[in-house]
Amino acid sequence: MDSGAPPAPDDPTLGGRATDQIQHVLLGEAVDVGPALVFVADDDGRYVAVNQRACDALGYTRVEMLARRVTDVAVAPEAPELYEAMLRDRTSSGVTPIRRKDGRLLRLRYNASEVTVAKMTFWVSIGVIDDDAGSA
Repeated sequence: MDSGAPPAPDDPTLGGRATDQIQHVLLGEAVDVGPALVFVADDDGRYVAVNQRACDALGYTRVEMLARRVTDVAVAPEAPELYEAMLRDRTSSGVTPIRRKDGRLLRLRYNASEVTVAKMTFWVSIGVIDDDAGSA
């Protein structure tokens, strides 16, 4: 029951509103196992971070995924050109075939854009498996 009193100074949720540190932890864990596949790549198309959901969907461990490049996973013939266009335009969206470790193709519906973290530029792609389209 809410007494209407302000939260105690040692209340880490600040009365239901999480502190910045807790926000980062909650968001990080939620994104890692949430319903969307999240890929972070550098200018050269090397994955520098991926969430657990992406690893599970593709059948790779995180270590295996971080040894891959965007074009190892996004296997459309035009994937290299689309990545270059995204770098130029700073954003991209669409549906593309992605290859699982076992060779099976899935269709990924994605949105991607440039982000800056710690003064470094990365490319974040967030997507879902497009079940309605069937396999690529």
